[in-house]
Amino acid sequence: MPIYQPGVTTETYSPDQLVAGDFPRATRSVTLITGQNLPRGAVLGKITASGKYTLSLSASSDGSQAPSAILVDACDASGGDQTIGIFETGEFLGSALTLGTGHTLASVRDALRDVSIFIR
Repeated sequence: MPIYQPGVTTETYSPDQLVAGDFPRATRSVTLITGQNLPRGAVLGKITASGKYTLSLSASSDGSQAPSAILVDACDASGGDQTIGIFETGEFLGSALTLGTGHTLASVRDALRDVSIFIR
């Protein structure tokens, strides 16, 4: 029978399997543009004119069509721009990534490899 103590809590850790290897991960803070609610592991592109990030869509023509980063934590920017963390390098599991319309793992793999993000 477990012993309960006042003020002691427990949490369950459920790994999401996003990180897939030992390749060094580099992160930094950037701005996610308004109008998005994205999960951890979303593949992002950088808008050339503003320098802000958005979900990379293959049909975009503002620079963000080129995948360049992975979202560290889920973020709701539906009410305004948000400061977020991105992975700039690392090794990640493809099945844990969220891809924008028109992208497949095959279509983002080479672009991400060029920025030292590797997909398994």
